[in-house]
Amino acid sequence: MPAEHGTTKGTTLGTTRGTSSGWLRWCGGLAFTFGIALASYYLGKLPGLDHVGALACAILIAVIYRQFAGYPEVLRPGIQFASKKLLRFAIILFGLKLNMDVVLHQGLGLLARDVVTILFAIGATLLLAKWLKADMSLSLLLGIGTGVCGAAAIAAVSPIVKAKEEDTAIGAGLIALVGTLFAIAYTVVRPFLPFTPVEYGTWAGISLHEIAHVALAGAPAGTDGLAIALLAKLGRVFLLVPLSFVLLFWMNRKNNKKQIPSANAASKIEFPWFLIGFILMSLFGSYVLGQAITLPEAIMNDISVVTSFLLSMAMIGLGLNVSLKDVRSKALRPLLVMVIVSVMLSGLAYLMV
Repeated sequence: MPAEHGTTKGTTLGTTRGTSSGWLRWCGGLAFTFGIALASYYLGKLPGLDHVGALACAILIAVIYRQFAGYPEVLRPGIQFASKKLLRFAIILFGLKLNMDVVLHQGLGLLARDVVTILFAIGATLLLAKWLKADMSLSLLLGIGTGVCGAAAIAAVSPIVKAKEEDTAIGAGLIALVGTLFAIAYTVVRPFLPFTPVEYGTWAGISLHEIAHVALAGAPAGTDGLAIALLAKLGRVFLLVPLSFVLLFWMNRKNNKKQIPSANAASKIEFPWFLIGFILMSLFGSYVLGQAITLPEAIMNDISVVTSFLLSMAMIGLGLNVSLKDVRSKALRPLLVMVIVSVMLSGLAYLMV
């Protein structure tokens, strides 16, 4: 009896220690991503880096850390929670940035051009990637990010197309960098273009990669130019939802063709429930906030900061999976494809204005 009692006690103690250790690893991983995200937030406010943004800084720090210190295995549970759960929560909160009422009532004309933008960006990227023998998975993410809304779009569709975490992080980092360079280039060429402020804003809104890039490029055009630029961009964010469901249908159909009937259930893609949250949050922000509920602008700005912060924490978790050796071998051609398509898209958008 004493032996059995000792065994039971030892097992219980071991389980307790294991649970405590798991909890500490989870908290430690979250604290790790939080610390880097906080540092990135302040780095993103420095002159010069304010054009790059906190998200790109976060990914860059994570990638550099991985190359010199390796992946912090002891903190993996918390880091994976950030890269998966926090990522989905950030996408849901991102829905508040989309005012459906404005898009549906004022931006229908822009919405048609946004559809052309998305179809062109994805189609041209895939065709060019195939021609240049670039990595197709990463190229698809970059095409979607270029056409829709940058890193947020890449993060949203990655689980649907079953992209590797490494590809998601590389794609988000590349699109943040290239988008920033294009936004700066837009502000440089703006005085030489035969555009009114509204026409310039339309051009920027239907062609640049992320909301931050559109805001950066649209600001010099004044209030009207910036407003129309953001409206055009919101239309592309709105189209993220139907695009995601099209991709979901396509991936399930693709997998079903590859699997025998009995394996079909296992091959189906998990439904992206967070997109339902994105839609609900968009509806809440469009028809409840400001009407039934009024929040101070400062609080709305804080929510926007929290959303960006959570997205940074998630991207840090993804960035820690990036090996620069693999980047050199697989990312250079997709990067070239994205730059070429971005230039072509700017030209197409110019003609559509």
